[in-house]
Amino acid sequence: MKSKIIFILFITQSIFSQSNFEKAEKLYDQGKFSLARPLFETVLKENPNQIKAIEYLGDISVQLKEWDKAIAFYQKLKILRPNEANYYYKYGGVLGLKSKEGGKWVAIRLIGDMKESFEKALVLNPKHIEARWAMIEYYLQVPALFGGSEKKAQCYADELLKLSPVDGYLSKGHIDEYFERYKSAEKNYIKAFEISGSKITYERLSSLYKVKLHNSDKAKKILEQYQEKNKT
Repeated sequence: MKSKIIFILFITQSIFSQSNFEKAEKLYDQGKFSLARPLFETVLKENPNQIKAIEYLGDISVQLKEWDKAIAFYQKLKILRPNEANYYYKYGGVLGLKSKEGGKWVAIRLIGDMKESFEKALVLNPKHIEARWAMIEYYLQVPALFGGSEKKAQCYADELLKLSPVDGYLSKGHIDEYFERYKSAEKNYIKAFEISGSKITYERLSSLYKVKLHNSDKAKKILEQYQEKNKT
């Protein structure tokens, strides 16, 4: 009889936890992060190693710009799932966000761990697109004194070009734009747009025309092409 009661309690607790998780997930998808957080925390109290709840709490902390909380959650994920590339990528990403907001001395303290995390993600998953984007941004933003290098950024863009031509051309355009080579950036963004016609490729090209090249006619033309490509 006792074993039956324990079993019923276990099942009831699991159903309740699942219900909280599903509610929290729905709130998260709606962008209601402050409402989703306590529900995920309840799930975590019942099961301290619930991977997805930990990840969501880390992601919520990022959305709310609570960098140290996010770092702690992603660190726990790395311990629980040491072979999951995405957790190293997210950990490196939040270190980057904290360093960007914290100023020069915070950045100096964190850039080593940030780079190491992105590199680890690529070791675990050689096809990780986002980690390559992160490495490109790392080599563009970090001063040359600490390892910044356009050449290394271009190497990762070349790798992206092989894995995903759209990302490859977007990344090359981004590098060109960073160094104010706007005509070259335009060519790369056009190639990405021609391949994909996606919202992100349109936005990159349109922004270049509006903000950097001050060409409203080209911005209008690319909008028309985007609308034509995405007719339903």
